Amino acid sequence: MSDPALAQEANAQGMAAMRAGDPVGAAQAFARAAEADPAALPLWTNLAHAWRLAGNAAAEKAALERALALDRTDFGAQLRMAQVLQRMGEETQALIAWSGVQQLAAQMPGLAPQVVEELDHGRAYCRQLQERLYQGIDAALQGQAADWDETESRRIRAFVDTALGKRQVFHNQCAGAYYPFIPEDEFFDRRHFPWLDELEAHHAVIKAELEALLADPGDVIRPYVQMDEGTPQSQWSKLDGSLDWAACFLWEYGRKNLPVTDRCPQTAALLERLPLARIPGRAPNAFFSMLKPHSHIPPHTGVTNTRAIIHLALDIPPGCTFRVGNETRAWEEGKAFAFDDTIDHEAVNPSDRRRAVLILDTWNPHLTERERGALVDYFVAADGALAGTSPLA
Repeated sequence: MSDPALAQEANAQGMAAMRAGDPVGAAQAFARAAEADPAALPLWTNLAHAWRLAGNAAAEKAALERALALDRTDFGAQLRMAQVLQRMGEETQALIAWSGVQQLAAQMPGLAPQVVEELDHGRAYCRQLQERLYQGIDAALQGQAADWDETESRRIRAFVDTALGKRQVFHNQCAGAYYPFIPEDEFFDRRHFPWLDELEAHHAVIKAELEALLADPGDVIRPYVQMDEGTPQSQWSKLDGSLDWAACFLWEYGRKNLPVTDRCPQTAALLERLPLARIPGRAPNAFFSMLKPHSHIPPHTGVTNTRAIIHLALDIPPGCTFRVGNETRAWEEGKAFAFDDTIDHEAVNPSDRRRAVLILDTWNPHLTERERGALVDYFVAADGALAGTSPLA
């Protein structure tokens, strides 16, 4: 049975010993208090603190274990447990404990500066451990790495980074049609798109046609972002109606834009040959995308994971970058890549020159031919089932 009166008396004795600079005597008193009232969590944390000052890490850890057995969410006890495990050299347990502390801290705004400093020290300690882990695992994997293909290398590296907390996991966020059970690739492996070689071989011709178009654009260049009136303020407000991010469509929602394709005949002919997604009233989409100097396309996600987006770099000033999920790439002029635009992505042009790329949509390579056919039938049926214009997805 607990004896709160005895616990109170012993706790007072412990406090007096602490003031007198006697942490061992304090710990002995706090131990009597905790034994008298074992359900009182503060008595166990007082005991842990005394043993901490006395330099007895094992006794401090034992007291903290009793405190956490009463309340696993007690931030102070969790923080001190992470620190004592660190001091004891229990690196694996300390790394786990610090992870829990950081998660609790993220839900506690307004922490005292001293606590913030302790958390910063914990993060630095964890980074050191994670780097050692990474180096050790990387060394262990080096013997096999030469045999990995593009897919295996990307996935194994992503697994290691995710397991060690170096990588965030991004998921598809579709504003329109979501197709379940297909991989959530950020950038797709190039082997899925052997026709990118042909696209890249036409880089110079495509760039020349774009430059001729831009020299006398008429009304074919328009803001990419054009929001409906009454749309609330958002991350897109700055680009709304602005040519900072401009587009010139060759194909839009499955319809050829003749005023542009007539002026870009070789590009148009190439697009006819490429295996783009072709869905009546929806796809393909193909356009020149121009981003003015010192402009930023904010993080966003696209419409459907049934497609892959292709970028062919046409005119790329130094410093321009493109991020999809965890991976940031610099465009290489004349080179193409494919990505899933339903994973969070953004683009930056910090230079003093315009950046230009050709953007196309094709099928997600993880869809079979029969699945692609089923999707075409689905969209055609959905668009024709009801009166009026169907929202594009």
